Amino acid sequence: MHQKDCVPAPTVNRAALPMFQLTLPIIGETFFRTLVASADTIMLSSYKDSAIAAVGMMGQYVFFTQLLFNIICTGASIVLAQYIGAGRKEKAERVIKASTAMALYVGIAVTLLVIFATKPLLSLYTIDAEVRTFAVEYFIIFGGIGALATSFNMLQGAVLRAYGYTKDALAGTIAANVVNLIGNAVAIYIIKNGFEVTGTACASVLSQLVSCLMYAHMIHSHPEIKMPFKGIFTFDRESYATVLKIGIPTAGESISYNVAQIVIMAMVSTLGTSSMSALVYAQTIVRYVYVLANSIGVAVQIKTGYFVGSGRPDVAYHKVYKYQLIGSACSLAMILLINIFSTQLVALFTGNPDVIAKLKILLLISIYYEFGRSMNLITISALKGSGDVKFPVFYGICSMWGIMVFGSWLFGIKLGFGLVAVWWSIGSDEFSRGVVMVLRWHSKRWMSKAIS
Repeated sequence: MHQKDCVPAPTVNRAALPMFQLTLPIIGETFFRTLVASADTIMLSSYKDSAIAAVGMMGQYVFFTQLLFNIICTGASIVLAQYIGAGRKEKAERVIKASTAMALYVGIAVTLLVIFATKPLLSLYTIDAEVRTFAVEYFIIFGGIGALATSFNMLQGAVLRAYGYTKDALAGTIAANVVNLIGNAVAIYIIKNGFEVTGTACASVLSQLVSCLMYAHMIHSHPEIKMPFKGIFTFDRESYATVLKIGIPTAGESISYNVAQIVIMAMVSTLGTSSMSALVYAQTIVRYVYVLANSIGVAVQIKTGYFVGSGRPDVAYHKVYKYQLIGSACSLAMILLINIFSTQLVALFTGNPDVIAKLKILLLISIYYEFGRSMNLITISALKGSGDVKFPVFYGICSMWGIMVFGSWLFGIKLGFGLVAVWWSIGSDEFSRGVVMVLRWHSKRWMSKAIS
């Protein structure tokens, strides 16, 4: 018998885990996950603007493939949190096994899709030949060949967080960053000679593999977590259905958002390379503001699942308001600080006067953008943790396409107000969803959505 199976799993009241203890490692993990994505942009900025445009454009598609994996990871995380809160260990183990099988299937499918569909996809864009070449190299390697490692990496991290082991998830992400940064440096500053973009993509894949192996070791060290590969191909209809019932609509909001972002990037591509570069840089910078609110949101989702699973939704109801206030205050403080030091910060990315002027305006508008996004991220996470997923998806899709995409086209392209109008439209979508999600939480309708 395996040694791990002989060790009795300790009984832990997961709902009693302090919010600060749960959140702080998630902030670190989200920060370093963001750094893995943005390090490619930052380090390639010393190479060519065309490389930045390519990586930024294909980064949307990499994120889209990760959203497919997130259908499984988010569904598993929410279901696990409620089962753990209710003390249903056997059901939790079945959910992990079913999720592992689904991660394998989707990872293989994404690899094949990216390899064969990238060139036809890029034929739809009006871009320079060099941007097109770089985009193909980056996406096929990182988005395609690295898909399987990324899918397991994300699932293992989700399982660790669901059990409250957020420090372990942080450690794996830090290791991935170290590998990615070293690999990028070797490709961009040492090997050079046209290997910059290819090498950057390879480094990203290697970072996912290293993190994946670390997570496997950490899960093995916790007796209460059972994540075996044996028997994963056994079709467990109930577990598959439970995970997908939560995961599909939950990830549906993110998938819609990412598709909308791809459409917007296609619009901005008609405004020229400087506008594309400014948008990519702005997204890279505000992504770090997003880290705080999103991290609190992830912790709130886990805690809400614990409370709802243990039959205490009233406790979650009152605590989420407190977490919302803290998250929004942190986001506002950070975006204000970024604007105070915007001149120095922008200089780290580019010396192009046209890009600098556009980027500084986008950062100023981001004060409005990030306040709305903080409301949305934290409250919608609480709703998802309670099992209330259909309403956020429905309203989110309406807002994204009705405010963000249509507004970007109407004001930015049709009426000719350009990139600034596009950014205002993106921020207005976040603000609208934030207000509506807070009202949904206040209504308490989510209390009837617990997973049985």
